[in-house]
Amino acid sequence: MLYAILCYNSEAVVESWPKEKDDAVMLHHTTAMRGFIEKGKMGPVARLMPTTAATTIRAGDEPLVLDGPFAETKEQLLGFYVVDCATLDEALETAKNFLSEIGAVEVRPIRFYEPGAALK
Repeated sequence: MLYAILCYNSEAVVESWPKEKDDAVMLHHTTAMRGFIEKGKMGPVARLMPTTAATTIRAGDEPLVLDGPFAETKEQLLGFYVVDCATLDEALETAKNFLSEIGAVEVRPIRFYEPGAALK
């Protein structure tokens, strides 16, 4: 089963890291995922730009486009990993590797959605 490992922390903290620390954290993440990469069980990975680069569209009679994120939160979604794990326990153990500099990680099973499948 595929699991998303969602990484959260304060953008203010992460954006204040010097390049050397940021590079070290990303190297730690790469090292933590090495086994999944070597076994071909690593899916997409994305590091998101800060929420100041976000645009939010809110539903309504007329969709409302807002600059930046809509929700005020202490921690922001920084990025995610997709891993192929046999069990939730394996995914949880894998996610623990990211806690050294990340405030929190969320592990969530992925349910596939095939755009256009309903049109066939």
